[in-house]
Amino acid sequence: MATPMSASAFVKALRDEGLTVVEVGDWRDHNRNHKGAWGPVHGVMIHHTVTKGSANTVSICQHGYANLPGPLCHGVITKDGRVHLVGYGRANHAGLGDDDVLQAVIAEKALPADNEANTDGNRHFYGFECENLGDGEDPWPAVQLEAIERAAAALCRHHGWDERSVIGHLEWQPGKVDPRGFTMASMRARISDRLDGPSSDDWKPSTPGTTPSKEDPMAGYSQAQIGDAVLHRDNIPAPKSAPDKAKNPKWTLSSYAQTILNTLNTALDELRALRKAVDALAKKES
Repeated sequence: MATPMSASAFVKALRDEGLTVVEVGDWRDHNRNHKGAWGPVHGVMIHHTVTKGSANTVSICQHGYANLPGPLCHGVITKDGRVHLVGYGRANHAGLGDDDVLQAVIAEKALPADNEANTDGNRHFYGFECENLGDGEDPWPAVQLEAIERAAAALCRHHGWDERSVIGHLEWQPGKVDPRGFTMASMRARISDRLDGPSSDDWKPSTPGTTPSKEDPMAGYSQAQIGDAVLHRDNIPAPKSAPDKAKNPKWTLSSYAQTILNTLNTALDELRALRKAVDALAKKES
């Protein structure tokens, strides 16, 4: 249980964790507080947006829809790894969820199945919407996954929470599937690793046309540019497994590379989660 941090402390925590933060409009005063209480806060909730295009995604999360007014979260994490702050206070992101899940988050214990929708989550969770179509095929760039990890860790670090205070929407509300494309177990393992060390501001995401980042020397180039530079030609036949083969009969070399990289990243995340579980068991037995 914790009192929500101030807007100034919120943005400072994110930047101290090494994130590039974009402050959108009057985000500090943009909220749904007139509809109910904001706080005490107990954790962080991760979502995917089912949208495409960063500008469009940020606008939707800021303003919402006719039947669901914004803000729809506190921060929007776009594919380039930037965190766009669109609101602060009560936000329409979590909805009603399972009270047993909330109690497990508060106790920082393993989550039970979410089979009820009887508790106001908008009051108790910070929310990050992450730009992704949520179809299981839209990729999650490494820079975006690291931004999710850092954003969640920043809030956990401030409040003294561990990684079990971070959940996905699919773990809170029956019928939800977000975030889809990575597992929350793997993300919590990453957050746990980060919380084992100090916060850091030595990492900044890059976008095409800017200086490549310290961690990724190719960050200033598009996947197509990298693929074409390696292969010296525009396209190669798409694999039979290409989900969009009917619309795009050819893939760039970078598409193959990205598919392989996504598979390797998933395997690495699962190994990290397994290592954490083994370490925890060893400590318990000792």
